[in-house]
Amino acid sequence: MSSPADPDRRRLEEIFGDVLPETTSDERPQEPSGDQDAWYEENRPPHHDR
Repeated sequence: MSSPADPDRRRLEEIFGDVLPETTSDERPQEPSGDQDAWYEENRPPHHDR
């Protein structure tokens, strides 16, 4: 059974691509990163000395 929004969604996807994914990023499996603290170390403000 299709909802009334299905044709509208297909038309939007034809024009703009997949505008809104079916799932959010927190619902999808996360790719493990090698170093969990790497992002924080790279983005640490300079006034926060160790």
